[in-house]
Amino acid sequence: MSLYITSLNSGSNGNCYYIGNDTDAILVDAGISCRETEKRMARLGLSMSKVRAIFVSHEHTDHIRGIPVMARKHQLPVYITASTMQHGGLEIHETLVRRFTAFEPVLIGDLQVTAFPKFHDAIEPHSFMVSANGINIGVFTDIGVACEQLVHHFKQCHAAFLEANYDEVMLEQGRYPYFLKNRIRGGHGHLSNTQALELFRAHRPEYMSHLLLAHLSKDNNNPELVHQLFAQEGTATEIVVASRYAETGVYRISASNV
Repeated sequence: MSLYITSLNSGSNGNCYYIGNDTDAILVDAGISCRETEKRMARLGLSMSKVRAIFVSHEHTDHIRGIPVMARKHQLPVYITASTMQHGGLEIHETLVRRFTAFEPVLIGDLQVTAFPKFHDAIEPHSFMVSANGINIGVFTDIGVACEQLVHHFKQCHAAFLEANYDEVMLEQGRYPYFLKNRIRGGHGHLSNTQALELFRAHRPEYMSHLLLAHLSKDNNNPELVHQLFAQEGTATEIVVASRYAETGVYRISASNV
């Protein structure tokens, strides 16, 4: 059995990632509107009826904006920590709220979702590994540094959403104020192109079939630059740059790199 993945949107204007099999699916974050999420899924031939839950990485608006309406309309349980719920100010009916704990797998049909902590300037941020039938999909965005836990999980991925937020030169020479530049590159902000590439070079498993580069900065990065940077590594991994304006294609991930 394969897993199917797509980025419905990726960037500071909204983040939403779909992972599912033939019968069940989850969303990691829902930072675009419910209506826009539905439209993009429909264009891809994906059904909201298969979505069983939303998992929340942290409380920043670009990751949670669409959750209240989506959860209410589709009666979707929302897996979220208590601190993230409080600091995000989310209004979700208590019957739809579920808690998760780092390193404790949550079963959604045949999907196993495991959270682990990450470095980001949020109250209780987590990355996720989604697994089924020996296939592992990582969702690794909004990360200040490639910590040991990230490396450990990245090494097991058949596919991953990996942040490549900024080009160091573009950030340094750009219009952002100094404090914001330091926030982005200070270890609890975002992962640079170079940091993401170093992780890919050093720890990519041979069987990784797809890498979706995610959460690119509008002002401090360039999709063509990022794609070329990774593609020139000459690996068998297909490199996809997730857009901040549209959905990607749907990618079929299997346990073999075929």
